Amino acid sequence: SVSILLMHGDRSIKPRKMIAITCRLIIVLLCLCLHRNQSAAFQQPSALVASSSRSTSRDVSVSAARLDEQPDNCNDDGCNNNISRRDIFSRSFYSVGIALAASINNAETGNALDLPNFLLSSEGDRGVKGMPVPSKKLGGLSNKIRSVSKIMDELQRDLMQERWDIVEGYPTQLRSYVPVFTAYTDSAFPTDIPTDKGLRVALRYEVGRFFASLERFREATNRKSLDEAYVAYSDMSLHFDRYLRVGGLYTFYDDNVSLEPYFKGVADTSLIYADPKKDPALVRDLIVLIKGPEKGRTGIMIGIYPDGSNTCAVKLDRYRGIREIKVVPQSWAAKRLGEQDPDDVFLIPQSG
Repeated sequence: SVSILLMHGDRSIKPRKMIAITCRLIIVLLCLCLHRNQSAAFQQPSALVASSSRSTSRDVSVSAARLDEQPDNCNDDGCNNNISRRDIFSRSFYSVGIALAASINNAETGNALDLPNFLLSSEGDRGVKGMPVPSKKLGGLSNKIRSVSKIMDELQRDLMQERWDIVEGYPTQLRSYVPVFTAYTDSAFPTDIPTDKGLRVALRYEVGRFFASLERFREATNRKSLDEAYVAYSDMSLHFDRYLRVGGLYTFYDDNVSLEPYFKGVADTSLIYADPKKDPALVRDLIVLIKGPEKGRTGIMIGIYPDGSNTCAVKLDRYRGIREIKVVPQSWAAKRLGEQDPDDVFLIPQSG
């Protein structure tokens, strides 16, 4: 019967499950063979196989209790003479074997990779990496979302050059991407598991903040208010960067919590910069971060917040195609000194 099961069994059973079933059957058959040859003075411990859902410790305890029972036709002197060491060994092996078989049955699913439900989705492999992994059925939406990065770079270039006639056209161009953002949000994390629901909420929030900032940018450009336009552009960049990160659109994952440990024992004078207190960096200045978890990274200042928080927005230099946006205290962003290459947005050729 075992060979028939192995040869003609359900081929949809996974190999690991088939091995577990085979081992269980072999152990049970082996125990039954040993039990057939043992003394008739022992009763079959049927309580052990009554329910496979009972724990192993309970099964073993029932089996051990059976060894202490005396048959009805046995007196005090006769029983001691009838029980041999081989009988005791056989009985114990039988009990342990049955318990082991039951435990294998219960452990079939426990030996699998037990991921919490909130880490699984229809693909079964999402949510277990360093950042969200969107669905693969996106039809080019990922590239369309990433293409907004180029538009934002071109907008930065034209805004910092105060080319108002060109800048005025960007809000309409970016507004045309509303359906793309909506489609990606709904398609990248489509399931009803908690993580997908949470990610959709977070992405919609970032999209809402992005386009609210875009509206403030449009109003600032209509008034040709450069400082307000810088702040609005900084907020647009920040929320778009967060959308890329939450949406799993980053091209890399950096698990470094802080870069400051790498600068232990390195004198601050090795970083060449102007004193932020005496000569603070302004918008369009190339900067280096001198404090915080991103210490040592370089970029450009894109906005200074006038709300009294003494914070500014910096756009870090490109890394693997991504330019991260950070909001940091102004005292952390120091102006770089010496001859420097221009920010790469100024190397983008003008279209038309």
